[in-house]
Amino acid sequence: MGRLISSFLSHVMPRVVRPLHTLWNEVIGFLFIVFAVVAGFNVFRAVRDFDGDVEGLVRVVLPGLFGLLMAYFGVSSFLKARKISRS
Repeated sequence: MGRLISSFLSHVMPRVVRPLHTLWNEVIGFLFIVFAVVAGFNVFRAVRDFDGDVEGLVRVVLPGLFGLLMAYFGVSSFLKARKISRS
């Protein structure tokens, strides 16, 4: 009986885990993209209100870097999900 269960799990688990792993990466990628879009709106607002002082520059640069980093993580997560689903 144990051999039958082991055989069943060795055949079924990869077919269950792979889509769950892909879905996890897609959800995380979506979350990172949402963070990047929110940071983009903050950068747009900061650029619009930019006065030329150092504080205004920091309000443009930091959310911009954060948004670029989140966009990179989001895109790389979607690419990883695609790689997992094709393997």
